Amino acid sequence: MSDRIVRSLETLGALLLRLRAETRGASAVEFAIILPFMLLVFLGTYDLCNGIAADRKVTITARTLSDLIAQATSVKPADVTNSFTAASYVMMPFGGSPVQQVSQIKIDATSTPTKSTIQWSLSSTGNGRPTNQSVTVPSGLVVSGQVTYLIWSEVSYTYTPFVSYVFKSAFALSDQFYARPRQSACVLYNGATGCT
Repeated sequence: MSDRIVRSLETLGALLLRLRAETRGASAVEFAIILPFMLLVFLGTYDLCNGIAADRKVTITARTLSDLIAQATSVKPADVTNSFTAASYVMMPFGGSPVQQVSQIKIDATSTPTKSTIQWSLSSTGNGRPTNQSVTVPSGLVVSGQVTYLIWSEVSYTYTPFVSYVFKSAFALSDQFYARPRQSACVLYNGATGCT
């Protein structure tokens, strides 16, 4: 009986040595273990890069919108709507439309404190900011002792990730841009006769 146990142990030992030397299936097992993690990293990187690209497009859309309006001497509601449409093409290939708003700010730096108010404003979703609403302008854009005007564009966009497993929810992206009117002191709106 002890001979039988010894032979069984020898057979088991040989089998274990042969199994240890066998490496044909090791790569497949390692690949099966690593694949889910690699897919997660790949899809996460894809969504992250797309999110960064969408954020950059929001910035460029804001700049484009203020630049289009600042080039005009006067605009009508249809002109601003056309500018919204043109600026929204910058967001391609991302789906959905960004919420865009453009306003003209009057900065009166002849008095203390400096007063910055909205002269006119339109939004791609309806009415813009109220006329004569006080706003804060970056101090570097104020020309002391003068009355100046700025075109202020604001753009917001909701980026929805392609793979919701990595990033669970949508991201709200937004940016704003200021531009000085190029052809005149201000951009007249809807038939106005002068800067007020």
